[in-house]
Amino acid sequence: MPDQTTVRAVTAATPVSAPAVPRPRTALPPLLAAWLLTRSWLVPAALKISPFAGGGGLDPSVSKVYTGWYAVLSDGGFPLHDVSWQYPPGAALPILAPGLLPGLGFGHAFIVLAALCDAAIFVLLVRVARRRGRSLAAPWLWTVGLAVLSTMPWNRFDLHVTALAMLALVAASAQRAWADRAFGAVTALAAVIKVWPALLLAGTARGRRTRTAWTAAAVTGATVTAGFTLAMPNALSFLAAQEARGIQIESVGSLPFHLARHLGWSGTWAAKDGSHEFVGPWVHGVSVAMQVSTVLAFGWLLWWRRRSDRAAARVLPDAALTATLLFVVTSRVISPQYLVWLLGLAAVCLLRGDTTQRPVALLILAACLFTTLDFPLLYRGLRDDSSWLSIANLYARNLLLLAAAWLSARRLWRGTVPVRRPSQ
Repeated sequence: MPDQTTVRAVTAATPVSAPAVPRPRTALPPLLAAWLLTRSWLVPAALKISPFAGGGGLDPSVSKVYTGWYAVLSDGGFPLHDVSWQYPPGAALPILAPGLLPGLGFGHAFIVLAALCDAAIFVLLVRVARRRGRSLAAPWLWTVGLAVLSTMPWNRFDLHVTALAMLALVAASAQRAWADRAFGAVTALAAVIKVWPALLLAGTARGRRTRTAWTAAAVTGATVTAGFTLAMPNALSFLAAQEARGIQIESVGSLPFHLARHLGWSGTWAAKDGSHEFVGPWVHGVSVAMQVSTVLAFGWLLWWRRRSDRAAARVLPDAALTATLLFVVTSRVISPQYLVWLLGLAAVCLLRGDTTQRPVALLILAACLFTTLDFPLLYRGLRDDSSWLSIANLYARNLLLLAAAWLSARRLWRGTVPVRRPSQ
């Protein structure tokens, strides 16, 4: 038998290999097949070139609203008297971008760019998941969720904004000196297109990381906004358009009015500010209550930031999802495209094995199904006569979102706020 000296010498000479990164638990080919299958049907349907797409041309959001905005923006100004223009000046970027694609009309170019954003998000999620040795739950959620939402995501510019928000969160997780600055800058760019990505800043870690990210966001946001303001008139006209918003018929605040219409309530709906809103007795009071609930949600986030330990990398995407859910359910408006935001943020959360938001992602996926049933399938019945089937579907969708917001906030709190033990 070899002596101990020989054993130690052989052991020392043997190179120690690094621990292997665990392989994803879910195979890639089924995922890729699912993505290709769903997109090969849904994108042509959005383009109205599929035999199953039906007639009637492109979605009115693209063929009428966005095309009109494109004409005004191309002339060097912002829509001044269009009540449906309620976005920060950066929203001009996804509206003007289709003009860069040669050989396509505006509508088809817009949908092609949205499809490219979807593909970029899918590739990003797959690469990050495989690099970290995680399961492919994140790209699966994105693939299935967007398919459940049918053709709607490709007819809105929310895919562009969601792609930026997801990229910002992924960049923040990089162990590099530039990560916090990149996160803040990309977040600000997304926020000057649609305001909600500013909520991504809620979960930044204490100290230098918060200062770096928030400073980069402030500088980038101010620079982009100032550039638009100086270059194009009426860049800030969207601020006045937000003041008169009421209770949109799909929001959480609308739920009592759908029942009240069957109990003799004298109110009705009207096309206002680019959406269908309730008008009549008690609507203003509910609108104020929803705004108060938004303020309370913001106050809870501030209290959570004061109490929480945000050092773990999972906290940033988890907090972004919680903050966005809270502001969606307390908003006076819940449009179908809001589910695209939630899907994207939930998918980024699933890129981390220690996320607190896994059950929340499942609730959001379920809400996507009821959202598609609500719009466009049951929307006319909801708007015109509040049919019981439409009401039940809307209640189910909004209760799922309320449950997701509550569960998300609860799990975020429990996962980040240290338990205070009573002093002996």
